[in-house]
Amino acid sequence: MAKTFYPKTYIMVPASSPHPDNTEYKVSIGEEIWGDKAHQVVKVQMVYNGEIAGRRSPSYPIGTDDLKRVQSAIDTLYSRMNSPVIEV
Repeated sequence: MAKTFYPKTYIMVPASSPHPDNTEYKVSIGEEIWGDKAHQVVKVQMVYNGEIAGRRSPSYPIGTDDLKRVQSAIDTLYSRMNSPVIEV
């Protein structure tokens, strides 16, 4: 499978139990290819033992602050950008 996402900046956020040890969320802003055009996107990926888990969607355990910390990372990345381009 060809690479379609090219992160420009990212923050790693540790995941809480019951995720396995060494699990993180990779919160990125970058370009993703959709069809024949690149779009600027925010992407959250699951990372296990340093390896991105392909198509596995992020999961935020209830009773933890994981979602809040991931949102905070997104806010931080947005604030680092000079002028984010948001396509609707």
